Amino acid sequence: MNDQEALERELLRRSRAAASLIEFSQAICVPGIPTLPDLVDEVDPITGRLLNRIEGEPWQFKPVESRIALHHALMMNHIQRTMLTPRGRGMLFCPPGVGKSTYGSVLGPSWYMGKFPGSQLGVLSYATGIAAKQSRRVRSICRDQDYTAIWDERPTLNDDQKAIDDWSLSSGSTLMAAGILAGITGNRFDGAVVDDPVANREQADSPTICDKIYNEFIDTVSTRAKPNMWILLIQTRWSENDLAGSILPLDYNGESGLIKCRDGQIWDVLCLQAECERIDDPLGRKIGEFMWPEYFPEAHWLSFRDNPRAKRTWSALYQQRPAPGSGIIFQRERLEQTRYDPDLARGQPNGLPAHLRIYGASDYAVTEVEVGKKEPDFSEHGVFGMDNNGELWALDWWYGQVETDVSVEAFMAKARLWKPIAKWWHEGGLIDKSIGPFIRRRMRDTQTYVNLDSLPSMQDKSMKLEAFHARVNAGHVHFPHKRAWADRVFDILVKFPAGRFDDAADVCGLIGRGLDQMTPAYVPVVQHRPLLVPFTGAWIEYGSKPDKPKVRYTS
Repeated sequence: MNDQEALERELLRRSRAAASLIEFSQAICVPGIPTLPDLVDEVDPITGRLLNRIEGEPWQFKPVESRIALHHALMMNHIQRTMLTPRGRGMLFCPPGVGKSTYGSVLGPSWYMGKFPGSQLGVLSYATGIAAKQSRRVRSICRDQDYTAIWDERPTLNDDQKAIDDWSLSSGSTLMAAGILAGITGNRFDGAVVDDPVANREQADSPTICDKIYNEFIDTVSTRAKPNMWILLIQTRWSENDLAGSILPLDYNGESGLIKCRDGQIWDVLCLQAECERIDDPLGRKIGEFMWPEYFPEAHWLSFRDNPRAKRTWSALYQQRPAPGSGIIFQRERLEQTRYDPDLARGQPNGLPAHLRIYGASDYAVTEVEVGKKEPDFSEHGVFGMDNNGELWALDWWYGQVETDVSVEAFMAKARLWKPIAKWWHEGGLIDKSIGPFIRRRMRDTQTYVNLDSLPSMQDKSMKLEAFHARVNAGHVHFPHKRAWADRVFDILVKFPAGRFDDAADVCGLIGRGLDQMTPAYVPVVQHRPLLVPFTGAWIEYGSKPDKPKVRYTS
Protein backbone atom coordinates (compact mmCIF):
# COMPACT_ATOMS: atom_id res chain seq x y z
CA MET A 1 0.00 0.00 0.00
CA ASN A 2 1.53 3.32 -1.07
CA ASP A 3 1.27 6.58 0.85
CA GLN A 4 -1.60 7.85 -1.30
CA GLU A 5 -3.68 4.72 -0.70
CA ALA A 6 -2.95 4.89 3.04
CA LEU A 7 -4.04 8.53 3.10
CA GLU A 8 -7.26 7.77 1.22
CA ARG A 9 -8.02 4.88 3.55
CA GLU A 10 -7.43 7.08 6.59
CA LEU A 11 -9.67 9.82 5.21
CA LEU A 12 -12.37 7.25 4.48
CA ARG A 13 -12.07 5.92 8.06
CA ARG A 14 -12.49 9.40 9.46
CA SER A 15 -15.46 10.37 7.30
CA ARG A 16 -17.29 7.12 8.02
CA ALA A 17 -16.60 7.39 11.75
CA ALA A 18 -17.91 10.95 11.80
CA ALA A 19 -21.09 9.97 9.95
CA SER A 20 -21.99 6.70 11.72
CA LEU A 21 -21.84 5.55 15.32
CA ILE A 22 -21.27 1.98 14.16
CA GLU A 23 -18.31 3.04 12.01
CA PHE A 24 -17.06 5.18 14.90
CA SER A 25 -17.04 2.10 17.16
CA GLN A 26 -14.71 0.38 14.67
CA ALA A 27 -12.40 3.38 14.26
CA ILE A 28 -11.43 3.79 17.91
CA CYS A 29 -10.45 1.58 20.83
CA VAL A 30 -13.62 1.15 22.89
CA PRO A 31 -12.60 1.18 26.58
CA GLY A 32 -13.54 -1.80 28.70
CA ILE A 33 -12.01 -2.83 32.04
CA PRO A 34 -9.56 -0.34 33.65
CA THR A 35 -5.97 -1.57 33.86
CA LEU A 36 -5.36 0.32 37.14
CA PRO A 37 -7.84 -1.35 39.50
CA ASP A 38 -6.13 0.09 42.57
CA LEU A 39 -6.68 3.67 41.45
CA VAL A 40 -9.21 5.43 43.64
CA ASP A 41 -10.96 8.76 43.55
CA GLU A 42 -10.64 11.60 45.98
CA VAL A 43 -12.82 14.66 46.42
CA ASP A 44 -11.35 18.11 45.89
CA PRO A 45 -11.91 19.84 49.27
CA ILE A 46 -12.59 23.18 47.56
CA THR A 47 -14.76 22.30 44.58
CA GLY A 48 -16.18 18.99 45.85
CA ARG A 49 -15.44 17.36 42.49
CA LEU A 50 -14.05 13.87 41.96
CA LEU A 51 -10.32 13.88 41.08
CA ASN A 52 -7.84 11.23 40.01
CA ARG A 53 -5.68 10.20 42.93
CA ILE A 54 -2.62 10.42 40.69
CA GLU A 55 -2.89 13.97 39.38
CA GLY A 56 -2.70 14.24 35.61
CA GLU A 57 -2.51 10.46 35.07
CA PRO A 58 -5.66 9.12 33.43
CA TRP A 59 -6.99 5.65 33.89
CA GLN A 60 -5.96 3.27 31.16
CA PHE A 61 -8.53 0.82 29.81
CA LYS A 62 -8.35 -2.50 28.10
CA PRO A 63 -10.36 -2.68 24.89
CA VAL A 64 -13.76 -4.37 25.07
CA GLU A 65 -13.38 -8.12 24.94
CA SER A 66 -15.68 -8.87 22.02
CA ARG A 67 -16.38 -7.70 18.50
CA ILE A 68 -19.57 -5.94 17.52
CA ALA A 69 -22.60 -8.22 17.61
CA LEU A 70 -26.01 -7.92 15.94
CA HIS A 71 -27.66 -6.46 19.02
CA HIS A 72 -24.78 -3.94 19.36
CA ALA A 73 -25.47 -2.68 15.83
CA LEU A 74 -29.19 -2.47 16.62
CA MET A 75 -28.46 -0.51 19.81
CA MET A 76 -26.07 1.89 18.07
CA ASN A 77 -28.57 2.61 15.30
CA HIS A 78 -31.17 3.34 17.99
CA ILE A 79 -28.77 5.59 19.94
CA GLN A 80 -27.73 7.53 16.83
CA ARG A 81 -31.33 7.94 15.72
CA THR A 82 -32.24 9.36 19.13
CA MET A 83 -29.27 11.76 19.16
CA LEU A 84 -29.86 13.08 15.64
CA THR A 85 -33.63 13.58 16.08
CA PRO A 86 -34.57 17.08 17.30
CA ARG A 87 -36.02 16.53 20.78
CA GLY A 88 -35.42 12.82 20.29
CA ARG A 89 -36.64 10.47 23.00
CA GLY A 90 -35.20 6.96 23.22
CA MET A 91 -35.63 4.08 25.66
CA LEU A 92 -33.23 1.14 25.58
CA PHE A 93 -34.07 -1.97 27.62
CA CYS A 94 -31.49 -4.78 27.69
CA PRO A 95 -30.33 -7.59 30.00
CA PRO A 96 -27.26 -7.01 32.17
CA GLY A 97 -23.88 -7.53 30.56
CA VAL A 98 -24.73 -7.05 26.88
CA GLY A 99 -23.08 -3.66 26.38
CA LYS A 100 -25.93 -1.17 26.74
CA SER A 101 -23.92 1.21 28.97
CA THR A 102 -20.76 0.91 26.88
CA TYR A 103 -22.56 1.99 23.73
CA GLY A 104 -25.16 4.30 25.26
CA SER A 105 -23.25 6.09 28.04
CA VAL A 106 -19.70 5.95 26.69
CA LEU A 107 -19.50 5.53 22.92
CA GLY A 108 -22.57 7.63 22.09
CA PRO A 109 -21.60 10.75 24.10
CA SER A 110 -17.97 10.70 22.87
CA TRP A 111 -19.19 10.52 19.24
CA TYR A 112 -21.72 13.32 19.74
CA MET A 113 -19.18 15.61 21.46
CA GLY A 114 -16.84 15.32 18.47
CA LYS A 115 -19.54 15.55 15.81
CA PHE A 116 -21.15 18.66 17.29
CA PRO A 117 -18.52 21.07 18.69
CA GLY A 118 -19.76 23.14 21.57
CA SER A 119 -22.36 20.56 22.63
CA GLN A 120 -23.21 20.15 26.29
CA LEU A 121 -24.08 16.64 27.49
CA GLY A 122 -25.15 15.09 30.77
CA VAL A 123 -24.60 11.49 31.85
CA LEU A 124 -26.82 10.63 34.81
CA SER A 125 -27.22 7.49 36.88
CA TYR A 126 -28.54 6.43 40.28
CA ALA A 127 -25.28 7.55 41.89
CA THR A 128 -22.68 10.16 41.01
CA GLY A 129 -19.90 7.57 41.33
CA ILE A 130 -21.47 5.35 38.66
CA ALA A 131 -22.00 8.27 36.30
CA ALA A 132 -18.41 9.44 36.93
CA LYS A 133 -17.13 5.97 36.00
CA GLN A 134 -18.79 6.26 32.59
CA SER A 135 -17.52 9.85 32.28
CA ARG A 136 -13.99 8.63 32.84
CA ARG A 137 -14.39 6.13 30.01
CA VAL A 138 -15.68 8.85 27.68
CA ARG A 139 -12.70 11.00 28.60
CA SER A 140 -10.36 8.09 27.89
CA ILE A 141 -11.73 7.93 24.33
CA CYS A 142 -11.41 11.69 23.85
CA ARG A 143 -7.72 11.60 24.88
CA ASP A 144 -6.87 9.12 22.15
CA GLN A 145 -5.16 10.38 19.01
CA ASP A 146 -7.37 8.20 16.82
CA TYR A 147 -10.37 10.06 18.21
CA THR A 148 -8.85 13.50 17.74
CA ALA A 149 -7.92 12.74 14.14
CA ILE A 150 -11.54 11.95 13.16
CA TRP A 151 -12.86 15.47 13.57
CA ASP A 152 -12.02 18.63 11.61
CA GLU A 153 -11.60 20.67 14.82
CA ARG A 154 -9.05 18.17 16.22
CA PRO A 155 -10.57 18.38 19.73
CA THR A 156 -8.33 17.62 22.68
CA LEU A 157 -8.98 17.43 26.40
CA ASN A 158 -8.28 20.80 27.99
CA ASP A 159 -5.09 20.71 30.03
CA ASP A 160 -6.73 22.04 33.20
CA GLN A 161 -9.39 19.30 33.31
CA LYS A 162 -8.88 17.34 36.52
CA ALA A 163 -12.49 16.83 37.54
CA ILE A 164 -13.98 13.55 36.38
CA ASP A 165 -17.58 14.65 36.72
CA ASP A 166 -17.37 17.93 34.75
CA TRP A 167 -14.86 18.45 31.93
CA SER A 168 -14.57 19.88 28.42
CA LEU A 169 -12.79 19.59 25.10
CA SER A 170 -10.92 22.31 23.24
CA SER A 171 -13.82 22.36 20.74
CA GLY A 172 -16.10 23.63 23.48
CA SER A 173 -17.99 20.38 24.04
CA THR A 174 -18.60 19.56 27.71
CA LEU A 175 -19.76 16.57 29.71
CA MET A 176 -21.21 16.56 33.20
CA ALA A 177 -21.76 13.35 35.18
CA ALA A 178 -24.03 13.21 38.23
CA GLY A 179 -26.45 11.12 40.23
CA ILE A 180 -30.00 11.80 39.11
CA LEU A 181 -30.96 12.80 42.67
CA ALA A 182 -27.78 14.82 43.24
CA GLY A 183 -29.15 18.01 41.72
CA ILE A 184 -28.02 19.40 38.35
CA THR A 185 -29.50 22.89 38.42
CA GLY A 186 -27.52 25.54 36.59
CA ASN A 187 -26.58 23.30 33.67
CA ARG A 188 -28.12 23.22 30.21
CA PHE A 189 -27.95 20.20 27.93
CA ASP A 190 -28.08 19.43 24.23
CA GLY A 191 -28.49 15.80 25.21
CA ALA A 192 -28.84 13.69 28.35
CA VAL A 193 -28.18 10.00 28.92
CA VAL A 194 -29.99 8.54 31.94
CA ASP A 195 -28.36 5.17 32.56
CA ASP A 196 -29.76 2.89 35.29
CA PRO A 197 -31.70 5.47 37.33
CA VAL A 198 -32.63 2.76 39.87
CA ALA A 199 -29.86 1.11 41.88
CA ASN A 200 -31.47 -2.15 42.97
CA ARG A 201 -34.67 -4.00 43.77
CA GLU A 202 -35.08 -2.30 47.13
CA GLN A 203 -35.20 1.11 45.46
CA ALA A 204 -37.47 -0.18 42.69
CA ASP A 205 -39.95 -1.46 45.28
CA SER A 206 -39.98 1.83 47.16
CA PRO A 207 -42.75 4.15 45.91
CA THR A 208 -41.01 7.02 47.68
CA ILE A 209 -37.72 6.51 45.83
CA CYS A 210 -39.45 5.92 42.49
CA ASP A 211 -41.51 9.10 42.94
CA LYS A 212 -38.36 11.08 43.77
CA ILE A 213 -36.58 9.79 40.66
CA TYR A 214 -39.57 10.53 38.44
CA ASN A 215 -40.04 14.02 39.89
CA GLU A 216 -36.33 14.78 39.51
CA PHE A 217 -36.45 13.60 35.89
CA ILE A 218 -39.46 15.81 35.13
CA ASP A 219 -38.63 18.84 37.26
CA THR A 220 -34.84 18.96 36.88
CA VAL A 221 -33.49 16.86 33.99
CA SER A 222 -36.20 17.75 31.49
CA THR A 223 -36.13 21.43 32.43
CA ARG A 224 -32.37 21.64 31.76
CA ALA A 225 -33.15 21.35 28.06
CA LYS A 226 -31.85 23.46 25.25
CA PRO A 227 -34.47 23.83 22.48
CA ASN A 228 -33.75 20.46 20.79
CA MET A 229 -32.39 18.41 23.69
CA TRP A 230 -32.56 14.65 23.20
CA ILE A 231 -32.91 12.15 26.06
CA LEU A 232 -31.74 8.55 26.06
CA LEU A 233 -33.05 6.38 28.92
CA ILE A 234 -31.12 3.12 29.40
CA GLN A 235 -32.17 0.55 31.96
CA THR A 236 -33.26 -2.94 32.85
CA ARG A 237 -36.89 -3.09 33.94
CA TRP A 238 -36.83 -3.54 37.71
CA SER A 239 -40.45 -2.64 38.31
CA GLU A 240 -43.56 -1.32 36.54
CA ASN A 241 -43.12 1.70 38.80
CA ASP A 242 -39.56 2.46 37.64
CA LEU A 243 -38.75 5.57 35.61
CA ALA A 244 -39.58 3.96 32.26
CA GLY A 245 -42.77 2.45 33.67
CA SER A 246 -43.87 5.88 34.87
CA ILE A 247 -43.59 7.22 31.32
CA LEU A 248 -44.76 4.31 29.16
CA PRO A 249 -48.49 3.82 28.48
CA LEU A 250 -50.38 1.68 30.98
CA ASP A 251 -50.95 -1.05 28.38
CA TYR A 252 -47.29 -1.31 27.31
CA ASN A 253 -46.45 -4.97 26.73
CA GLY A 254 -42.79 -5.13 25.74
CA GLU A 255 -43.06 -3.97 22.11
CA SER A 256 -40.40 -1.94 20.30
CA GLY A 257 -40.93 1.04 18.03
CA LEU A 258 -42.38 4.55 18.25
CA ILE A 259 -44.77 4.72 21.21
CA LYS A 260 -46.96 7.59 22.39
CA CYS A 261 -46.35 7.79 26.14
CA ARG A 262 -48.15 9.33 29.09
CA ASP A 263 -45.87 12.36 29.11
CA GLY A 264 -47.30 13.33 25.72
CA GLN A 265 -44.02 12.53 23.92
CA ILE A 266 -43.27 9.96 21.21
CA TRP A 267 -40.54 7.65 22.53
CA ASP A 268 -38.46 5.37 20.32
CA VAL A 269 -38.35 2.15 22.37
CA LEU A 270 -35.92 -0.73 21.80
CA CYS A 271 -36.73 -3.69 24.06
CA LEU A 272 -34.32 -6.64 23.85
CA GLN A 273 -35.06 -9.81 25.80
CA ALA A 274 -32.51 -12.43 26.78
CA GLU A 275 -34.87 -15.12 25.47
CA CYS A 276 -37.16 -14.25 22.60
CA GLU A 277 -40.85 -14.30 23.55
CA ARG A 278 -42.33 -12.14 20.79
CA ILE A 279 -42.93 -12.80 17.11
CA ASP A 280 -41.96 -9.16 16.42
CA ASP A 281 -38.56 -9.54 18.10
CA PRO A 282 -36.26 -6.66 17.01
CA LEU A 283 -33.39 -9.13 16.47
CA GLY A 284 -35.49 -11.31 14.19
CA ARG A 285 -35.12 -14.36 16.44
CA LYS A 286 -37.49 -17.26 16.74
CA ILE A 287 -39.41 -17.85 19.97
CA GLY A 288 -37.06 -19.43 22.52
CA GLU A 289 -33.78 -18.28 20.98
CA PHE A 290 -31.29 -16.57 23.29
CA MET A 291 -29.35 -13.34 22.79
CA TRP A 292 -25.68 -13.22 21.80
CA PRO A 293 -25.07 -16.99 21.40
CA GLU A 294 -21.55 -16.38 20.02
CA TYR A 295 -20.52 -14.89 23.38
CA PHE A 296 -22.83 -16.19 26.12
CA PRO A 297 -23.45 -19.96 26.16
CA GLU A 298 -27.02 -21.09 26.71
CA ALA A 299 -26.06 -22.24 30.21
CA HIS A 300 -25.44 -18.60 31.17
CA TRP A 301 -29.07 -17.68 30.51
CA LEU A 302 -30.50 -20.92 31.90
CA SER A 303 -28.75 -20.35 35.24
CA PHE A 304 -31.18 -17.48 35.79
CA ARG A 305 -34.23 -18.71 33.87
CA ASP A 306 -34.38 -22.11 35.58
CA ASN A 307 -33.57 -20.91 39.10
CA PRO A 308 -36.86 -21.10 41.05
CA ARG A 309 -35.63 -18.42 43.44
CA ALA A 310 -34.76 -16.01 40.62
CA LYS A 311 -38.11 -15.85 38.83
CA ARG A 312 -38.44 -12.13 39.31
CA THR A 313 -34.79 -11.51 38.40
CA TRP A 314 -35.24 -13.40 35.13
CA SER A 315 -38.56 -11.79 34.29
CA ALA A 316 -37.54 -8.23 35.13
CA LEU A 317 -33.82 -7.82 34.43
CA TYR A 318 -33.48 -10.32 31.60
CA GLN A 319 -36.90 -10.37 29.91
CA GLN A 320 -37.91 -6.74 30.60
CA ARG A 321 -41.17 -7.94 32.15
CA PRO A 322 -41.07 -6.44 35.64
CA ALA A 323 -43.59 -8.96 37.01
CA PRO A 324 -43.60 -12.68 36.10
CA GLY A 325 -46.91 -13.90 34.71
CA SER A 326 -47.16 -16.63 37.33
CA GLY A 327 -46.56 -14.28 40.25
CA ILE A 328 -43.81 -13.07 42.56
CA ILE A 329 -45.28 -13.50 46.06
CA PHE A 330 -48.83 -14.51 45.17
CA GLN A 331 -49.19 -17.34 42.67
CA ARG A 332 -52.05 -16.93 40.21
CA GLU A 333 -52.78 -20.65 40.18
CA ARG A 334 -53.24 -20.69 43.96
CA LEU A 335 -55.56 -17.68 43.86
CA GLU A 336 -57.69 -19.25 41.12
CA GLN A 337 -58.16 -22.47 43.07
CA THR A 338 -60.39 -20.88 45.71
CA ARG A 339 -62.88 -19.01 43.51
CA TYR A 340 -66.59 -19.18 44.27
CA ASP A 341 -69.69 -18.58 42.14
CA PRO A 342 -71.36 -15.36 43.33
CA ASP A 343 -74.54 -16.09 41.37
CA LEU A 344 -75.45 -19.20 43.34
CA ALA A 345 -77.88 -18.97 46.23
CA ARG A 346 -76.24 -18.57 49.62
CA GLY A 347 -75.35 -21.81 51.31
CA GLN A 348 -75.08 -23.74 48.02
CA PRO A 349 -71.90 -25.70 47.22
CA ASN A 350 -69.31 -23.46 45.47
CA GLY A 351 -71.34 -20.41 46.47
CA LEU A 352 -71.22 -18.02 49.41
CA PRO A 353 -71.84 -19.42 52.90
CA ALA A 354 -75.24 -18.58 54.34
CA HIS A 355 -73.81 -16.65 57.30
CA LEU A 356 -70.99 -14.09 57.19
CA ARG A 357 -69.68 -11.40 59.52
CA ILE A 358 -68.86 -8.35 57.39
CA TYR A 359 -65.52 -6.54 57.52
CA GLY A 360 -63.90 -3.96 55.25
CA ALA A 361 -60.73 -2.01 54.55
CA SER A 362 -59.83 1.14 52.63
CA ASP A 363 -56.66 2.54 51.12
CA TYR A 364 -56.94 6.26 50.42
CA ALA A 365 -54.77 8.08 47.87
CA VAL A 366 -54.00 11.53 49.21
CA THR A 367 -52.01 12.74 46.18
CA GLU A 368 -53.87 15.07 43.86
CA VAL A 369 -54.26 14.47 40.15
CA GLU A 370 -51.88 16.94 38.49
CA VAL A 371 -51.46 17.54 34.77
CA GLY A 372 -48.06 16.35 33.52
CA LYS A 373 -47.30 14.49 36.74
CA LYS A 374 -47.03 10.80 37.42
CA GLU A 375 -50.15 8.63 37.25
CA PRO A 376 -51.98 9.13 40.58
CA ASP A 377 -52.65 6.25 42.95
CA PHE A 378 -56.05 4.64 43.38
CA SER A 379 -58.32 4.92 46.38
CA GLU A 380 -59.79 1.47 47.06
CA HIS A 381 -62.43 -0.10 49.32
CA GLY A 382 -62.74 -3.86 49.80
CA VAL A 383 -65.58 -5.71 51.53
CA PHE A 384 -64.94 -9.16 53.03
CA GLY A 385 -66.97 -11.62 55.02
CA MET A 386 -65.75 -14.21 57.54
CA ASP A 387 -67.73 -17.42 57.85
CA ASN A 388 -68.14 -19.61 60.91
CA ASN A 389 -64.97 -21.54 59.98
CA GLY A 390 -62.82 -18.43 59.89
CA GLU A 391 -62.51 -18.32 56.10
CA LEU A 392 -62.55 -15.01 54.24
CA TRP A 393 -64.84 -14.25 51.30
CA ALA A 394 -64.26 -11.20 49.10
CA LEU A 395 -67.72 -9.69 48.49
CA ASP A 396 -67.40 -6.30 46.84
CA TRP A 397 -64.85 -3.71 45.70
CA TRP A 398 -64.58 -0.09 44.63
CA TYR A 399 -61.60 1.80 43.19
CA GLY A 400 -60.93 5.11 41.48
CA GLN A 401 -58.32 7.78 40.80
CA VAL A 402 -60.37 10.49 42.44
CA GLU A 403 -60.19 13.25 45.01
CA THR A 404 -60.60 12.40 48.68
CA ASP A 405 -64.21 13.56 49.03
CA VAL A 406 -65.29 11.24 46.19
CA SER A 407 -63.53 8.22 47.67
CA VAL A 408 -65.06 8.91 51.10
CA GLU A 409 -68.55 9.04 49.59
CA ALA A 410 -67.83 5.72 47.87
CA PHE A 411 -66.90 4.26 51.27
CA MET A 412 -70.14 5.56 52.73
CA ALA A 413 -72.11 3.91 49.91
CA LYS A 414 -70.46 0.53 50.56
CA ALA A 415 -71.10 0.89 54.28
CA ARG A 416 -74.81 1.56 53.72
CA LEU A 417 -75.04 -1.38 51.33
CA TRP A 418 -73.24 -4.01 53.42
CA LYS A 419 -73.91 -2.65 56.94
CA PRO A 420 -70.73 -3.97 58.54
CA ILE A 421 -71.34 -4.42 62.27
CA ALA A 422 -67.74 -5.49 62.89
CA LYS A 423 -64.71 -3.37 61.88
CA TRP A 424 -63.50 -1.37 58.92
CA TRP A 425 -59.78 -0.58 58.73
CA HIS A 426 -57.65 2.05 57.09
CA GLU A 427 -54.01 3.03 57.54
CA GLY A 428 -52.99 5.10 60.51
CA GLY A 429 -50.42 7.85 60.73
CA LEU A 430 -50.71 10.61 58.15
CA ILE A 431 -53.72 9.04 56.40
CA ASP A 432 -55.79 8.77 59.57
CA LYS A 433 -54.82 12.25 60.76
CA SER A 434 -55.57 13.90 57.42
CA ILE A 435 -58.88 12.32 56.40
CA GLY A 436 -60.11 10.49 59.53
CA PRO A 437 -61.95 13.53 60.90
CA PHE A 438 -63.68 14.10 57.57
CA ILE A 439 -64.84 10.46 57.40
CA ARG A 440 -66.27 10.58 60.92
CA ARG A 441 -68.02 13.87 60.18
CA ARG A 442 -69.66 12.34 57.10
CA MET A 443 -70.80 9.32 59.13
CA ARG A 444 -72.54 11.63 61.59
CA ASP A 445 -74.06 13.70 58.78
CA THR A 446 -75.49 10.65 57.01
CA GLN A 447 -76.15 8.59 60.15
CA THR A 448 -74.07 5.80 58.66
CA TYR A 449 -72.08 4.37 61.53
CA VAL A 450 -69.15 2.00 61.05
CA ASN A 451 -66.66 0.79 63.63
CA LEU A 452 -63.61 2.47 62.05
CA ASP A 453 -60.12 1.52 63.17
CA SER A 454 -56.64 2.46 61.96
CA LEU A 455 -53.63 0.16 61.74
CA PRO A 456 -50.04 1.43 62.13
CA SER A 457 -48.32 2.48 58.93
CA MET A 458 -45.62 0.08 57.69
CA GLN A 459 -42.82 0.90 55.24
CA ASP A 460 -42.12 -2.70 54.20
CA LYS A 461 -44.92 -3.49 51.75
CA SER A 462 -44.14 -7.20 51.63
CA MET A 463 -44.50 -7.48 55.40
CA LYS A 464 -47.90 -5.77 55.18
CA LEU A 465 -49.21 -8.72 53.20
CA GLU A 466 -47.65 -11.59 55.15
CA ALA A 467 -50.81 -12.54 57.07
CA PHE A 468 -53.07 -12.25 54.02
CA HIS A 469 -50.57 -14.22 51.92
CA ALA A 470 -50.49 -17.00 54.50
CA ARG A 471 -54.32 -17.26 54.44
CA VAL A 472 -54.31 -17.39 50.64
CA ASN A 473 -51.70 -20.18 50.60
CA ALA A 474 -53.78 -22.11 53.11
CA GLY A 475 -56.79 -21.85 50.80
CA HIS A 476 -58.82 -19.75 53.25
CA VAL A 477 -59.41 -16.66 51.08
CA HIS A 478 -62.03 -16.78 48.32
CA PHE A 479 -62.70 -14.39 45.44
CA PRO A 480 -65.67 -14.59 43.07
CA HIS A 481 -65.77 -15.77 39.48
CA LYS A 482 -67.20 -13.49 36.79
CA ARG A 483 -66.40 -10.22 38.55
CA ALA A 484 -64.05 -7.81 36.77
CA TRP A 485 -62.92 -6.26 40.04
CA ALA A 486 -61.77 -9.65 41.34
CA ASP A 487 -59.72 -10.27 38.18
CA ARG A 488 -58.12 -6.86 38.64
CA VAL A 489 -57.24 -7.60 42.28
CA PHE A 490 -55.66 -10.89 41.16
CA ASP A 491 -53.55 -9.09 38.56
CA ILE A 492 -52.31 -6.60 41.15
CA LEU A 493 -51.52 -9.32 43.71
CA VAL A 494 -49.65 -11.41 41.14
CA LYS A 495 -47.51 -8.42 40.08
CA PHE A 496 -46.87 -7.25 43.65
CA PRO A 497 -44.42 -5.73 44.57
CA ALA A 498 -43.22 -4.99 41.01
CA GLY A 499 -46.55 -3.74 39.67
CA ARG A 500 -47.34 -0.16 38.76
CA PHE A 501 -50.18 0.01 41.29
CA ASP A 502 -50.42 -1.76 44.64
CA ASP A 503 -53.38 -0.03 46.30
CA ALA A 504 -55.61 -3.12 46.04
CA ALA A 505 -52.81 -5.15 47.63
CA ASP A 506 -52.70 -2.62 50.47
CA VAL A 507 -56.41 -3.23 51.12
CA CYS A 508 -55.76 -6.97 51.28
CA GLY A 509 -52.84 -6.30 53.62
CA LEU A 510 -55.10 -4.35 55.99
CA ILE A 511 -57.59 -7.23 56.03
CA GLY A 512 -54.78 -9.66 56.83
CA ARG A 513 -53.42 -7.47 59.59
CA GLY A 514 -56.88 -7.27 61.12
CA LEU A 515 -57.30 -11.06 61.33
CA ASP A 516 -56.66 -11.25 65.09
CA GLN A 517 -59.55 -8.81 65.64
CA MET A 518 -62.03 -10.78 63.54
CA THR A 519 -64.70 -13.05 64.94
CA PRO A 520 -66.16 -15.92 62.89
CA ALA A 521 -69.81 -15.69 61.92
CA TYR A 522 -72.42 -17.05 64.35
CA VAL A 523 -74.56 -19.82 62.87
CA PRO A 524 -77.66 -20.46 65.05
CA VAL A 525 -78.65 -24.04 65.77
CA VAL A 526 -81.98 -24.73 64.12
CA GLN A 527 -84.20 -27.51 65.44
CA HIS A 528 -87.48 -28.37 63.76
CA ARG A 529 -90.57 -28.61 66.04
CA PRO A 530 -91.97 -32.11 65.90
CA LEU A 531 -95.58 -32.39 64.71
CA LEU A 532 -97.37 -33.31 67.97
CA VAL A 533 -101.07 -33.46 68.79
CA PRO A 534 -101.81 -31.14 71.72
CA PHE A 535 -102.56 -32.70 75.10
CA THR A 536 -101.38 -36.13 74.07
CA GLY A 537 -98.83 -38.02 76.12
CA ALA A 538 -96.05 -37.28 73.62
CA TRP A 539 -96.95 -33.59 73.62
CA ILE A 540 -96.87 -33.43 77.43
CA GLU A 541 -93.62 -35.41 77.64
CA TYR A 542 -91.83 -33.20 75.06
CA GLY A 543 -92.82 -29.97 76.82
CA SER A 544 -91.68 -31.22 80.22
CA LYS A 545 -88.04 -32.07 79.27
CA PRO A 546 -85.82 -30.05 81.67
CA ASP A 547 -82.73 -30.22 79.42
CA LYS A 548 -84.54 -29.06 76.31
CA PRO A 549 -82.15 -26.68 74.44
CA LYS A 550 -83.13 -23.09 74.06
CA VAL A 551 -83.16 -22.89 70.32
CA ARG A 552 -84.98 -21.11 67.55
CA TYR A 553 -87.73 -23.24 65.99
CA THR A 554 -88.94 -23.35 62.46
CA SER A 555 -91.97 -25.14 61.18
